[in-house]
Parts: sequence; C-alpha cells; structure tokens
Amino acid sequence: MSATIKIDHLSKFFDHIRAVNDLSLELFSGEIVALLGPNGAGKSTLINMIVGYLTPTAGHISILNHNLASSPLKAKGCLGFLPEGSPLYTDMNVRHFLHYMTKLKSLPPTETDRVIELANLKNVAFQKIETLSKGYKRRVGFAASMLGNPPILLLDEPTDGLDPNQKEHMLKLISSMRKEKTILISTHLLEEAKSVADRILIMDKGEIKADGSFDAILKQTRCFSLEKAFSKLTKANQ
Repeated sequence: MSATIKIDHLSKFFDHIRAVNDLSLELFSGEIVALLGPNGAGKSTLINMIVGYLTPTAGHISILNHNLASSPLKAKGCLGFLPEGSPLYTDMNVRHFLHYMTKLKSLPPTETDRVIELANLKNVAFQKIETLSKGYKRRVGFAASMLGNPPILLLDEPTDGLDPNQKEHMLKLISSMRKEKTILISTHLLEEAKSVADRILIMDKGEIKADGSFDAILKQTRCFSLEKAFSKLTKANQ
C-alpha cells in the first residue's frame, strides 16, 4: 500500500532555531494518526508545511503522489485542513460562509447542506459567526475542511472549545471516517489520542521520538501509561 502523505528528510529553520529537523514520515489511508508534543515541539510547523503555508528549508513532501513543491494545486486539492483558531469571516452567517467556500472550491451547492448536516450546524445556520461560541466556531471550521470530501484531513486541535457532548460528537464523526481517509490530528489531549487514534506520533525538538500504536509506545518506553511515556520522551532533551 502506497503512502498518501510521504515526507522525506524535511527540515524547517527559523534563523538558528530548528523547528523541524530532518524528519521522514509516511501516512496511509484508513488510519487516524495523533500527533502529540509539548509546546514548541514543531507540530504546527510540520502541519503548516504539509498544507503549503510554510516552505521547507530542506526535504520533500508528496501528497497522493503529487509533489507539493512542483504540483501544489494538485497536492493541496487532496487536503482538508482545520487550522488552530479556525480563521473565519465572522461578519457572515454560517450558511453564507460555507456557501462562499463551496463556490471558491467550484463545488456543487449541495456541498453546503452536506457539511452543515455533517457538523450538526443546522440550528445556527443563519446566525452570524461572530455571535457563536468558540465551540460552534470550531465546528464551522471543521465543516469547511470537509467541503469536497477530501481523502486527507489535517485537524489541528479539532475539539478545542467544545463542550463534552460536542467533543463526543466530533470524535465519533472523525472515527466514522477512518476507513476512507487519512486523518492526522494534532492535539495536546492524551486521552483524546488514546480514544480515537490507531497510531500515535510523539514529537519533540522537531523530531519524532515515538511512532506506533498505544501498546507499542508503552512497550518502547517501558511505561504503564501514555502520560508517563509522553513525559519520558519529551523531558529527556530539556
């Protein structure tokens, strides 16, 4: 099985700071991968390079066999992205915003209704985004990332700001899509990673310190909990 995302010797330097350091990684269809790491580990930098917001200092990224540098439109067309903070046009109502995004992507108008239903936004569809709670704004961002039903989803803190019921709905929704997509979730919540991910990446100082299932990481670190394993792997270089 070929990788949907292939990263080869990827690095990103900001002056003397190595945010990502010679990182190689492959992600596959049918898996949910949780990306964990402390603040400053390089998680957001890595994701921003995959979606094309940042240019690597060195290395290559391939998305469904499209080189991101030489075929950026084809590569980015395979991705759905929920960035941290969900930047939105807050003066629009929910339906207007999602319809606008649908038109930008040259998708049929029915996509607007599909993602509103998917993200459980019917009750706020005609409400201005600026009046919504943080949790609802997050769900609007998630709905936008699902437009066109992309085969790869990159979700940066997808449950941030959600109440427990909304969080449960979001995680069930993400889990239900695992068979048909590659889903990469960046999160600070270890319990969330354990509950939904097939594979866990622990990142620190711009490098992947562990890559495997929950059980494999516990075995690698000789720890009895993910919390202990995370602490052991990320405190070693402090």
